[in-house]
Amino acid sequence: MTYQRFEDLPVWQKAIELAEQVYDLTESDGFKCSYSLRDQIERAAISVSNNIAEGFERGTTNELLAFLYVARGSAGEVRSMLCFMERRKAFQNFRSQISNLKSTAEACSRQLRGWAASLQDSEIKGVRHLNRAALKAKEQKEKAAALQKRLLAMLPADHPLRKNASE
Repeated sequence: MTYQRFEDLPVWQKAIELAEQVYDLTESDGFKCSYSLRDQIERAAISVSNNIAEGFERGTTNELLAFLYVARGSAGEVRSMLCFMERRKAFQNFRSQISNLKSTAEACSRQLRGWAASLQDSEIKGVRHLNRAALKAKEQKEKAAALQKRLLAMLPADHPLRKNASE
């Protein structure tokens, strides 16, 4: 599947969910910590989705890979701070939220690792390296795939063509 916008990427959606959940935690009643810890975890959390977006928009596979690894590092940084918070008495009332956040950060890391691994050996250099003819052919292929998807969706659920397409 080819994505046209970073907002459609499942890993970006999971990363923005991580940022939202971190902000929900840090803005909740009773959450008290040093300004620097709050600032650091918020920055690291939003950094995951921002680096996915920036890498996606760069146009080359090598740049995308570099930003995916930075995003993964930021997800690890969030997890590290959450581990620290788990150990601190001041955050005992937030154990459940912290545990959920760690799971979300780990999910981001796994998805980023998988995507990076799939790109690592790819012969595709990125959109920036395509000439006009290749870009036009790519766009036509994407339009045809989108049309096929729409047409298949119109068929009854039990139609053989629709079943074959989902396999």
